[in-house]
Amino acid sequence: MQLQVINSPFNQEQVELLNQLLPSLTESQKVWLSGYLAASQPASVSSTPVPTVATGSDQAAVQPISKEVTVLYGSQSGNAQGLAVNAGKKLEDKGFQVTVSSMSDFKPNQLKKVKNLLIVVSTHGEGTPPDNALSFHEFLHGKRAPKLDDLRYSVLSLGDSSYEFFCQTGKDFDKRLGELGGKELYQRVDCDLDFDEPAAEWLDGVISSLSQVSGGNTASAQVAVPAQQAVDSPYSRTNPYQAEVLENINLNGRGSNKETRHIELSLIDSGLTYEPGDALGIIPENDPELVEELLERLSWDSAEKVTVNKQGEVYTLKDALTSYFEITVLTKPFLEKVAQLSTNEGLSDLVSSGNEKKLKEYIEGRDLLDLVRDFGVWGNSAQEFVSVLRKMPPRLYSIASSLQANPDEVHLTIGAVRYNANERERKGVCSIHVAERLQLGDTVPVYIHHNQNFKLPANPETPVIMVGPGTGVAPFRAFMQEREEMGAEGKSWMFFGDQHFVTDFLYQTEWQKWLKDGVLTRMDVAFSRDTEEKVYVQHRMYENSKELFQWLEEGAVFYVCGDEKHMARDVHNALLEIIATEGKMSREKAEEYLSDMQQQKRYQRDVY
Repeated sequence: MQLQVINSPFNQEQVELLNQLLPSLTESQKVWLSGYLAASQPASVSSTPVPTVATGSDQAAVQPISKEVTVLYGSQSGNAQGLAVNAGKKLEDKGFQVTVSSMSDFKPNQLKKVKNLLIVVSTHGEGTPPDNALSFHEFLHGKRAPKLDDLRYSVLSLGDSSYEFFCQTGKDFDKRLGELGGKELYQRVDCDLDFDEPAAEWLDGVISSLSQVSGGNTASAQVAVPAQQAVDSPYSRTNPYQAEVLENINLNGRGSNKETRHIELSLIDSGLTYEPGDALGIIPENDPELVEELLERLSWDSAEKVTVNKQGEVYTLKDALTSYFEITVLTKPFLEKVAQLSTNEGLSDLVSSGNEKKLKEYIEGRDLLDLVRDFGVWGNSAQEFVSVLRKMPPRLYSIASSLQANPDEVHLTIGAVRYNANERERKGVCSIHVAERLQLGDTVPVYIHHNQNFKLPANPETPVIMVGPGTGVAPFRAFMQEREEMGAEGKSWMFFGDQHFVTDFLYQTEWQKWLKDGVLTRMDVAFSRDTEEKVYVQHRMYENSKELFQWLEEGAVFYVCGDEKHMARDVHNALLEIIATEGKMSREKAEEYLSDMQQQKRYQRDVY
């Protein structure tokens, strides 16, 4: 909440100063400051009373504060789930009774009984909830949502500020819970891709608020630590393992329009483990040529030292731009910060109210070098220049191997990204790092990103249907290796697609061997550029709609991996139409059928 003259005892000048200071404080600093002010208050001065244990007639009006806390998460890739589980553990350590659940597993009719609710949710695609949050989001925003006058809540929202609807799902939940009568336990925190520190501060704030109202003795300030450290291996997102490159080959044939790298990395002695469906996080480096071009535009020595984070880590300017900061993506919040440091009127005009469309068009396909070329350097020092830069996020890739089949190794399938935009050649940060600069024997910092939302069924006899065109094939290679190792007898059906059969059939010999050996029951392929009329995986689904629906009726789990914007949406719509047609039901009933599949974890997506 922003302080105003009308809602506080401060004058306008004091309000402006406090509104600048308070958002910059960590939770530990806020707790220290409140204690300092309380201790320095003269006993004789009358002030707003501090809440104390009620006595006498006041006790009748005070409701007992519940020590029960419900933590609900909505997660597509697993980040929100990991943070929710971590929050549950820390709350239990503080003496609270905690229930942690995915939103899809939570029964909405129980919501009215909840007194303390924590929401941890990511935003997927263009502002939509993740798959396992859809039903709860719909319920909460529907007519059946109950009044929640006794609810205290707080929201931790995950997102990517390069998207227009940054953290939209978290904002939706926060607003709606308030509309239903809920009271904010602690202010919503919106996290960008580098979420560890703000998530830890949010959790400290929540624990402090819960402890104060519960009358407990756990309100002491906690040191903010990264929110996901409880792992068996010493290596994690914040302490990556340097994995040696064992193999790096191009899977595409000569003449292909694509370059798809098959990477094999060693995990020996790391203690890292994974399951099919998990992802590997890679912390890449920026293109050295791009860094040099940028440094040429700056007026500072590349060897000048700059502090890159709150922990006080120091890098040279060149190293900071190479391995710490993101320099290939522009976002609206970033440009707004730059405009405050810049004297360029054109930039101020670009970020001003009313120019939203113009700003969105400018951001698309441009990077830090473009910004410096177009509007000049900002700040009076290298330190001030980097102060507004965003930390480079790790890149997640679906793991393409089974640990059972490949002990101490992890395999990846990575498509090299190259394109032209705004009269310059652009390169994917991680994919080109891998394709052009990563040699055998080199090492690259990695960590395992567990994803419980994309897993093989517990019963190996359950049929599985897999749709994975292009690099979306990766997790299904892992699935098949795992099923081969365990001798799974359930039916399996693969839909694969790409541009050309001759040059782009990724892992062709492996799929043919699995078919021959009976590990894979059937496979349908679509090569879009080999026919006059383009054919994609969803067309192969339509061609086999009767049998596909029969598999669903037999309890098959349906998996989709790959591009969300086009492929996954087309496959989703095709699946709905097949269910409606073959099941002889309305579109509404087909949507209910698919929703039930999601609830039963029989419709799982790993899309990006």
